[in-house]
Amino acid sequence: MESHDVIRKAFKQCGPKEVAAEMGLSLSLVYKWAQPNTDTGSGSRNPLDRVNQLRALTDDTGLVQWLCEQAGGYFVRNPKSFCEQGFEVVPATNEIVQQFADLLATISKAALDNSITDDESEEIRNVWEQLKCFTEGFVRCCEEGDFEQIPKPGEPARSVSR
Repeated sequence: MESHDVIRKAFKQCGPKEVAAEMGLSLSLVYKWAQPNTDTGSGSRNPLDRVNQLRALTDDTGLVQWLCEQAGGYFVRNPKSFCEQGFEVVPATNEIVQQFADLLATISKAALDNSITDDESEEIRNVWEQLKCFTEGFVRCCEEGDFEQIPKPGEPARSVSR
């Protein structure tokens, strides 16, 4: 989805007139944000494009993290694909289960005294981020077809070419 499409969708919640009035901007500029930025002059570089350019120039995801926090969320970068030829689904699945067990163990250990300190909270966050990251990598492998040629029980392993 392009940035102008995201803005156009957001305008269904709060119309361009209200946005322009609240932000002290011209209505025509706000309308242009919801149009493709073309060489013919329609559209305008919108705030999403500008924030993305600032992120790219600074190589700082703290900007995105701040926006996510303002929206009540948390930014997690998708990991690079770790899919490799012959990657096996069962060990990967077992790793996800183990990491989830590690998360539960970390939470249980922290909660033993009915209190969770800042350090314990940070540890829980780190284990949670590792689990999310690994699981996202697993899902990407599924999407990239890395698990398509998994041998059925009793079949010899096949070589996978990419």
